[in-house]
Amino acid sequence: MATKKKKKASKLGGLNIKYLGGLLLSKMAIGGAKRLRSNAEEVNKLNVFPVPDGDTGDNMRMTIESGIAAIENIDSDDLAEVMKTLSHGMLLGARGNSGVILSQFFAGMAKGLDGSEKADPVTFGHALELGVQQAYSSVMTPTEGTILTVAREAVEYAVANITPKSTIRSLFADLVKEMHASLDRTPEALSVLKEAGVVDSGGAGLLYIMEGFNRVLNGEDVSDESADYSVARVSAPSTSAFDENSDMSFGYCTEFLLQLRNGKADVSTFDLDKLKAFLSELGDSIVAFMTGSIVKVHVHTFTPDKVLGYCLAYGDFITVKIENMSLQHTESGDISQSAPEPEKKEVAPPKKYGIVTVSNGPGVEQLFRDLGSDEVIFGGQTNNPSTSDFISAFENINAENIFVFPNNSNIFMAAQQAGDLYEKARIYVVPSKSIGTGYVALSCMNLEAQSAKEILSELNDVLDRVTSAYISPSIRDADISGIHINSGDTIGIIGKEIVVSEPDRMLATKKLASYLLDMPEKFMLTVFRGTDSTPEEQEELSTYLSKSHPDAEVYFIDGGQEIYPFIFVVE
Repeated sequence: MATKKKKKASKLGGLNIKYLGGLLLSKMAIGGAKRLRSNAEEVNKLNVFPVPDGDTGDNMRMTIESGIAAIENIDSDDLAEVMKTLSHGMLLGARGNSGVILSQFFAGMAKGLDGSEKADPVTFGHALELGVQQAYSSVMTPTEGTILTVAREAVEYAVANITPKSTIRSLFADLVKEMHASLDRTPEALSVLKEAGVVDSGGAGLLYIMEGFNRVLNGEDVSDESADYSVARVSAPSTSAFDENSDMSFGYCTEFLLQLRNGKADVSTFDLDKLKAFLSELGDSIVAFMTGSIVKVHVHTFTPDKVLGYCLAYGDFITVKIENMSLQHTESGDISQSAPEPEKKEVAPPKKYGIVTVSNGPGVEQLFRDLGSDEVIFGGQTNNPSTSDFISAFENINAENIFVFPNNSNIFMAAQQAGDLYEKARIYVVPSKSIGTGYVALSCMNLEAQSAKEILSELNDVLDRVTSAYISPSIRDADISGIHINSGDTIGIIGKEIVVSEPDRMLATKKLASYLLDMPEKFMLTVFRGTDSTPEEQEELSTYLSKSHPDAEVYFIDGGQEIYPFIFVVE
C-alpha cells in the first residue's frame, strides 16, 4: 500500500521514547483516525463482491472517531485513563463487524494497561497481546485471513522482537512492518479474497490506523492527508434562520457524556432513575444510560444550563453538544415559527417482551412497526447503526426481555455488543441477515410462548427454512465462483454466492427469482422493491413469474430500501 513521503520532526522524543504516556497516546490515536479517514474509501472498495455496498472503512472510521470524541477534552498524561476512555468511546460508537472487532481490540489493550500511568515496550506489548485475545473472543467463529490475523501476526512479531534496547518507537515500527506483510498474505489464507483479487478490508483499516499511530510517534505530520478531518463535528449553522425577532419554539437538543467521579459523589450509589426523573421535569426525548462510570444523556430541553448544573454535582463532562432545535427545524423547513412545543414522550408501560428492528426504507419501517416492533432503528448496508444506537433503543422500551432483529450480518455484532453492555433487560439477538429474513421471522413471532429462550429457538427454526437474495449493480470486472462479471452488469446474490450476472437488469432479476423458486420445497416468494426500481419493473417481474411459476405465491412490498433494487426472501 503506497504511503506518502514522511516528514521529519523530533518534537516527541525521537528514537528514544522508552515510555508511552497518555498525552502521546492521544496524539497517536488522533493521527490514526486521520490516516484512516483519508483512506476510508479505499478500504470500502476492498469488497469481495463487486457491489456498491462496501462500508468497512466508514465503519472503522466512525468507531475510532467515537473514541477520539471521548478523549477530546481529556488533558491527562495518565496512560490508563486515556486508553480506558478511548476504548469506552469506541465500544459505544462501534459500527459493523469490523468496528466491533476494532473496539474489542482496544478494550483488551485498555485492560492490559489498567493501573499504568505510562508503559514501556514490554508493558505495551502485553497490552497488545490482550487486545488480540479479546478481539478473537468477540467473534463466535474466528476466521483467519481477516483483521484478526493481521492483528495477531503483527503483535506476535512485534512482541517477539522486544529486547532490553527496544523503544516504543521500535515496537510500533515492527508492528506496522509486519502488519503490511500480514495484510499482503490475507488472500493466501482466505480463498474468497484471492478469487476476488483483494486483501482483507478490516485488516487494511487496522493498518491505516496503526500507520497513523506510528507517524505521530515518529514526529511526522499527519495533517497533510488528502481528506479533511473532523471528529464528531458538523458544519457551522447559518444564523440567518434565527435572529433577534425569532421565537425559541423547540428548545435545545442537549447531549453529553458524563464521567462520574468519587471526588464529587459516591459513584457506586449513583441513581440513574433519579437522574431520569429530574430530566423528565425539564424536557423530553430522554435517553440516559450508564456503562461503567460513564453516563450518556440525550434530552430536548429549554434549560440545558439546569441539566448541566445538576450533572456537574456528580462528575465532569467528557463531551457536550447543545444545538438550537428551532434553528435546525427552521433551516430544514419543517416548521413555522408558530409551531407548538412538542409533547413530552411518556414512559412506556412495563411488559414482558419488547422488539427492536433495523430497517432501511420507509416501507420496511412501517411494515416492521405493523408487525409489532417497538423501536425501529434506521440502518443497513453502508449505514450501520452503532452500539450506542441499540442501547438508546433499549432504553425506550420498558421490557424484561428485548428481541433484536439486526437484519444484516454486518450489524449483528454491534447488536450483540449492545446487549452485553445493557443491564436493565435481557437482550436476545435474532440472527436475521436481511430485511427479508427479518420480516419472515418477525411475522412468525409467538409472544405467547412460555419463555424468551423458547421464542428465540422458534425464530431460529424459522430462519433455517428461509433463503434470502438480492439484486445489485456490479462496480468492477470480476470472476467469482466460475461466473464472469463485467462492470455495469447486474448480479444476483444468494447468501455469499453470486449465481447470476447479466447486462440486462430485468433478465438478471427474473433469473434470480426463478433460481429461488426452483429450490426444493420453496413456493412462497416475497419481493422488496427498492428506491432504484420502478413499478413497471415490478409488473414485468410479476407477469413473468405468473407464467413461469404459476403455482408460486408471490408478494411485492414497496420497501424503499437503498442500494439493492430488489431483495428476495423465499419460503
